Amino acid sequence: MPSQEVFNYLIESGLDIGQSRYNKFDSLESNNDLLGLFEIISGFKDRMNNHPVFTGLCIVANPDFEKIQENDFKKYYYEPFSESLKNYPEHDKVLDLWKEGAERKLFVPQFHGREHLNVQRWLRDLGRGNKHTFIAFQKRLWGIETSLITKDYLAAFDMDYPSDLNYMKNVIEEGLDLFEKLLGYKAKYFVPPNGPLNLGLEATLHEKGIKYITLDKRQKEPLGNGKYKTHYRYLGKQNRYEQVYLSRNAEFEPSVEGIDWVMKCLKDIEIAFRMRKPAVISSHRVNYIGTLDSKNRDKGLKQLSELISKILKNWPEVEFITSIELGELIRKN
Repeated sequence: MPSQEVFNYLIESGLDIGQSRYNKFDSLESNNDLLGLFEIISGFKDRMNNHPVFTGLCIVANPDFEKIQENDFKKYYYEPFSESLKNYPEHDKVLDLWKEGAERKLFVPQFHGREHLNVQRWLRDLGRGNKHTFIAFQKRLWGIETSLITKDYLAAFDMDYPSDLNYMKNVIEEGLDLFEKLLGYKAKYFVPPNGPLNLGLEATLHEKGIKYITLDKRQKEPLGNGKYKTHYRYLGKQNRYEQVYLSRNAEFEPSVEGIDWVMKCLKDIEIAFRMRKPAVISSHRVNYIGTLDSKNRDKGLKQLSELISKILKNWPEVEFITSIELGELIRKN
């Protein structure tokens, strides 16, 4: 969500988006959002002298809205996310902070996709003249669901037609090349936006250096034309390219109301450790963003600090590692 003004405009335009926490709180992370996160996690260390660490699943591009409109929505153009940041008031240091986070092992970027957008699905709706899609386009966003937007634009690799597959291969290749150009190193870990992934894309990921992938434990693989195939996975399972599947088994989402997230996450960790498994915590950007509502960021960071304190108290032998390090441990064993 670009701003509170845009949010208000969409509501006034009749788009029923008010209940989503992403619409209310989420925006591109600002300098202060990242600095606040780094300040919290750098204040803690495990017995091996490691700070808690976020494996940041990062998107490296966004649509170039002006070029797309100039071409009557018939062709797609994108810009590096570093260009997108220039449209926001307090975001000029974000890319440098990503790099700093990696160097200090506080926030280590890995690959989430070129865009958090199903490009072909979105362009088709724009070409058909979907009113809500166009209103959002004019305000430079797409990540909404309404009465007229019924398919998930955020699921970048949810294949509507088998013919979409080649385009998605290109998205992965260009996205990973752009990731390396921006960050200065190759990504090794990939999580598809919102989950769906046709397994034909694993070969492309393998060729581009991806060694670790997170897919749902019960994954519905999109085949196109509304068909899906179900697969079952476990932590450490390998595919035919010897890529290791990682899975998450704990949640921490303090921007969701009505749940004691510290206690819930601690229980998730306890179950994982009791089963002699690593605890892999899922936590989304929206929990730490203050651009639209600074109270949202303050609450998220406060509860994060409380969570880490209790983890260290409950399990003083705990070790903090990245998802890449977890994957490497699994490979060695």
